[in-house]
Amino acid sequence: MRKHRISFADINIISDSIAELIIDEGVGVSIEMVEEYDNFLACIFNGDYGVLINKINNYSYSLGAQFIMGSNEHIMAIAVVNYSEQGRQSSKEIAGRRIVDQLNVKTFSGLELGWQQALSWLQNEIDITKVTSI
Repeated sequence: MRKHRISFADINIISDSIAELIIDEGVGVSIEMVEEYDNFLACIFNGDYGVLINKINNYSYSLGAQFIMGSNEHIMAIAVVNYSEQGRQSSKEIAGRRIVDQLNVKTFSGLELGWQQALSWLQNEIDITKVTSI
């Protein structure tokens, strides 16, 4: 696993098609931050990829950031690992706002081995995408 740092988060490259994002405690994620993250991953990955958002810290998204995150055409799936009811509710609200975009997002409980389940789900989604695009 390769570890990287951007201005507001740690990014762990788990495989050739999966990145883990751990946003810092107390951050208010802005449109510019989402763009920074998207640009960073575009430099790392040559094709389609999945993102595991590890919500171990408490943070928030601006309304603008909520509407652009996950919109990069190369993101095939997003797994969100929550560790609290507040985190789960926040993920549900954001996904609800983006329902018309048909993003491939699934949430997992970090208190119930969710990180490993999220990773397995992401890998499966990426494998399915690769097979169907051939």
